[in-house]
Amino acid sequence: MAAALTPATARQAFVRSAVRECMRLRADPWDLAMATWIPLLALALFAWMFGAGVPRALPVAVVDHDNSAMSRELVRMIDAAPGLQVAARPADMQQAWAAVRAAEVYAVVHVPEGSGREILRGGSAVVFAYYNASHQTAGQAAERGIGDAVQAAGGRFVRADVARIRGPDAMRAPLLRVQATVLANAARSYEQFLLGLLFPALLYLAACLAMVGALGRELRDGTAGEWLQSCGDRLLPAVAGKLAPYLLLFTVHGTGSLVWLAAIRGGVAGSAALLLAAQAGLYLASAGIALLLVGATRNLGVALSVTGLYAGTALAFSGATFPMQGAPLFAQAWSRLLPLTPYLKLQVQQLELGADWTASLPTVGGLLLFMLVAGGIGLVLYGRGARDPAAWGQR
Repeated sequence: MAAALTPATARQAFVRSAVRECMRLRADPWDLAMATWIPLLALALFAWMFGAGVPRALPVAVVDHDNSAMSRELVRMIDAAPGLQVAARPADMQQAWAAVRAAEVYAVVHVPEGSGREILRGGSAVVFAYYNASHQTAGQAAERGIGDAVQAAGGRFVRADVARIRGPDAMRAPLLRVQATVLANAARSYEQFLLGLLFPALLYLAACLAMVGALGRELRDGTAGEWLQSCGDRLLPAVAGKLAPYLLLFTVHGTGSLVWLAAIRGGVAGSAALLLAAQAGLYLASAGIALLLVGATRNLGVALSVTGLYAGTALAFSGATFPMQGAPLFAQAWSRLLPLTPYLKLQVQQLELGADWTASLPTVGGLLLFMLVAGGIGLVLYGRGARDPAAWGQR
């Protein structure tokens, strides 16, 4: 009995369990693929898809009812904007709406009649931009590009034509204006924004599924008793050893994704060590959740289904794509039950904003709390199932 309680026995149980899981992965190419090359392939696919960084040549329609030198120059500047392409020049707004409804253009620019004449008189003119929010990302990018082009064109007209015709005194700055400064992602890169969300969300989902599969398979195949017996019936080191290969693999995947993100934005603004610690914390939290789901259901199929619902919706409820402030109480509660939520917050703090490490340290503690609470409860439930033959063989 004394030998059974020595740390060496616990370490030996951990090693035996880890080696056994590695051998099982080696014998099953599809399970090995789910933890190795399939996540990497998905990461590479996302990186390739968003490699352009920002949308290019978004088609827009221009309805020019002014037909002046000013409006023609404005159209040329819109078409020259890197994110835009004047794909249609309809004669009226009805034809423009038809192009929008046919999904041929994402936005419509309307230059009213008399706009150029009004500017030369020293007044102001309004150029109307309408964008399709059904395609929100493309529509907003087109609207922003139109706004930048119109603002640049307006500055040129004031400096050139108005000053030439009415003299320098006619050039008067507005009494009140807003100067907006981008604090992070100054290039407004969708590659940087989307990959920063998709990389951890994908790896988090894949890690949960892989670890649920590893734990649930022992119950489904009825090998839980044999497995625990080979580990001296030491549940905690046996579970830790079984999950260790997945924790190592996904931490390596996550570290590689951070290197890619850092290369896109030119470095890490805050603490790289804290980012790596948060990566490990995210997958430790995933291990605790996997243990809880398998222990609570004792059924691999059900556990995988619940995991898909729980981890698959994590990005939508993380607050990174849509703010949770003012959201329904259920959405706010669900967001707080997802370890991806605090991780993404920390990633933005350290990768993008350069926050002090003390501001993010509680987030790492929150990730560990997921592991301790969910994993602690799950370990008790899973231990009961692993030692109960009646719970084995359920598919």
